[in-house]
Amino acid sequence: MEDLQAVALLSDPVRRALYDFVAGSGREIGREEAARAAGVQRTLAAFHLDKLVEGGLLESGFARLGGRSGGPGSGRPAKVYRRAVTERTVSVPPRDYRTVALVLAEVVDRLGGDELAEAAARRVGARFAGAGPLEDALRERGYEPYRDGDRLRLRNCPFHVLSEEHPLLVCSMNLALCRGLVEGLGEPETLVESDPRRGECCVSFSKNNED
Repeated sequence: MEDLQAVALLSDPVRRALYDFVAGSGREIGREEAARAAGVQRTLAAFHLDKLVEGGLLESGFARLGGRSGGPGSGRPAKVYRRAVTERTVSVPPRDYRTVALVLAEVVDRLGGDELAEAAARRVGARFAGAGPLEDALRERGYEPYRDGDRLRLRNCPFHVLSEEHPLLVCSMNLALCRGLVEGLGEPETLVESDPRRGECCVSFSKNNED
């Protein structure tokens, strides 16, 4: 019920716009910036942002904005928001696929079936390819891709819960799945690499510039 109530908060268009902006930024966001992005007044943005915190969709804290960390003229800390690390899943009636996935990952680990799991993940990735392009395919699977210079990174790990319990297995399967996706799209010039970053997916993409 708590998950359902949390997701219901996003039915309000202003609240959804604020959540999408904060979640997609990958950093802490102040009320003023969030208000500008959503096209609403600061007081209204503050109200909705705090509701999202109450619902567990965002987390809040305090930080000095504007580049100064302290000392004279640095100003008072401002309230800032970031996406919550908790995960929300809603199904009616309730389903528990997470537990089954954890059990299967445990079986693969114990049987030493890593290579078979990676091969299967690669085949599944190829089936996910569709018509492309790559960023659209990744976005559809929940990876939240974004550009970082010449590299394409993934802000979200769709397998976060499993990767916390079985990091080596799940991250290697995820890498294989992404490689299968690139192969299915017919993009041999795209390099898919293990590139862990705190709070993000462990895979990134770049172009192979070798002749």
